Amino acid sequence: MERAFELEVKPPFPYRLPTYGGEDRVMRVSGGVATRLLDVEHSPVLVRAWQPAADRVLIRAEPVDPASVKASVLASEPPHRGADAPTLRLAVERMRFALGVDDDLRAFHRQFRRDPLLGPLLRRRPYLRLRRRPWPWEALAWAVVKQLIESGRAAKIQRRIVGRWGPRLGDESESLRDVPSPALIAGRAPAELESMGLAMHRAIALRAIAREIAAGRCDPGDSNADARLLRTPEIGPWTVQCLGLYGRGEPDSLPAGDLIYLKLVGRLNRLGRRATVEEVEEFYAPYAPFRGLAAAWTGAP
Repeated sequence: MERAFELEVKPPFPYRLPTYGGEDRVMRVSGGVATRLLDVEHSPVLVRAWQPAADRVLIRAEPVDPASVKASVLASEPPHRGADAPTLRLAVERMRFALGVDDDLRAFHRQFRRDPLLGPLLRRRPYLRLRRRPWPWEALAWAVVKQLIESGRAAKIQRRIVGRWGPRLGDESESLRDVPSPALIAGRAPAELESMGLAMHRAIALRAIAREIAAGRCDPGDSNADARLLRTPEIGPWTVQCLGLYGRGEPDSLPAGDLIYLKLVGRLNRLGRRATVEEVEEFYAPYAPFRGLAAAWTGAP
């Protein structure tokens, strides 16, 4: 196996490494270091990121002995192999994307710094970043899980799926885990997915898109595949918009059907009810071509 690959990145805009690992708990943040186990082209890689100074972020990818990665079930995909140099570089690239280290938000801030709603938020927290996923598949899968349910309930389902089928580093129950691959989810029966807390129709949809991706018929990283995804029952615009924003980094992709925004716009417009999807889209239309970013900032806790 290759030796570790380490890269120093200078963020082009004020940046702070996140202090919270995320709802599914596959990324851990402790002592100022964010750690994630990634399956990169069937090679397990341990990726760490830390920020020794305000203008510097270090990201390090280390090869992992494939024998140390345990899986509860086998997926119909090639076995793990040791990471080579290009694999380690790709792992660092995907961590950079997920953490938003390279995001240059100058145009976004310049356009809306005097906006009565968004301006104060931008000035107060210029370092805020979207919590993206390293792989489009993860953003798509978790969007299916989150459809029309509260975020706390969705997070529990995510953790159950990761805990049941996510490959783990070592034998300890608290070991680092990865999100199950499309091939692994494709091999699950809908009833297995339903037992994690998913409604049956969403369990069927999750397995259906996992099969498409695992078979190479659909690439969620390519927006040209969105039409194919939308032909899948239970996959609607909101799911694809979440994929665009969190899986591909498209700043104008607005998940207008998100419960957070339905409630927020209803409150801001003093409707006395939840807004409709159309009302959310109308509210954020002036923020193009950054509608997704604007919504994330206004909806941030």
